[in-house]
Amino acid sequence: MSDSFTFDGVASIVVDDGVAANLGGLLAERYGVTKVMVVTDAGITKLGLAEPALKSLSAHGFDPVVFDEVEADPAESIVLAAADQATREKIGLIIGFGGGSSMDVAKLVAILARGEQPLADMYGVGKVRSSRLPLVLIPTTAGTGSEVTPISVVTTGEHTKMGVSDRALFADLAIVDATLTTGLPRHVTAATGIDAMVHAIEAYTSRIKKNLLSDTLAIQSLKMLGGHIVRACEQPDDLAARRAMLTGAMLAGQAFANAPVGAVHALAYPLGGRFHIPHGHSNSLVLPHVLRFNASVASALYAELADALALPGGDASQKTASFIAWLVELTEATGIEMRLRDMNIAEGDLPMLANDAMDQTRLLVNNPRDVSEQQAFEIYQKAW
Repeated sequence: MSDSFTFDGVASIVVDDGVAANLGGLLAERYGVTKVMVVTDAGITKLGLAEPALKSLSAHGFDPVVFDEVEADPAESIVLAAADQATREKIGLIIGFGGGSSMDVAKLVAILARGEQPLADMYGVGKVRSSRLPLVLIPTTAGTGSEVTPISVVTTGEHTKMGVSDRALFADLAIVDATLTTGLPRHVTAATGIDAMVHAIEAYTSRIKKNLLSDTLAIQSLKMLGGHIVRACEQPDDLAARRAMLTGAMLAGQAFANAPVGAVHALAYPLGGRFHIPHGHSNSLVLPHVLRFNASVASALYAELADALALPGGDASQKTASFIAWLVELTEATGIEMRLRDMNIAEGDLPMLANDAMDQTRLLVNNPRDVSEQQAFEIYQKAW
């Protein structure tokens, strides 16, 4: 880890229970626009979760337009449809309200609505040349950390995803309101919570851009997430637990926005692309097996995380084993499925998954240990 580093992030973060219900007042202090688009999904609309925020916007002179066609693993067509509507209606500010998919779409809409660059030219790292509309992101799940990352992932084919990673995708304002996450189903709480923990772990072991600030955020995030995930699963209305999960996920998002994730995510993406397993759950399925694979070169780092969490162990190898066991026990306690075979994945599918994982070069380059296709296949075998 170099003593010199660059750390980028969202310009402003508001963490406050119930603040979304005063969204109009908060934004009126900051933005002199009238027409705003709220990018969300049909589930949020059906639950009425955004209604207090929408009423507050109207009460403070904003004219909110709702685009609620976002789906999990959003396709390019959804992004383009939202951007087209934003352009037609001369929207002046974009609000992403929901899970990672809604926020990812909102980021790209804020850029595409300018009409300065096609989406196809943005895929990759640092390829955005366009300006963008003001962007506000409000998460309703505690996992992706998308509200503080410069990354958007889009489904580009039947089984393929591509990412846009660029500083232009950092929001102007992230609003973290734990009241929006109370009552989330247990399975969603578990999957998104483990996703956030993976962000922290992989940021801490990121090969290229690991730094002092991302390390500090990752450790604090792991403490908060690990200490509250089971309680949040078992007591869905526990506001303190929800607040710790949402804040921890945000910290992890800041960490991996600057020290990017590696092979856990690279091997998880094909599970989502091929079998439509939610992203956080995909991460949990391969997490312990990737960590064991990485241990030959990253055990000293895993031991540091074990120490930060006050886990038992003598040497680095023992502490690494203790750290992985802690993660497995937490995952088991959430009740989420833990084997690929439990997700209707056949053993014969594993070579295909390993081949797909090799396409994730943007992620694999950050892993502390190189991963070949054969090694990816062996990791999937252990996860099966």
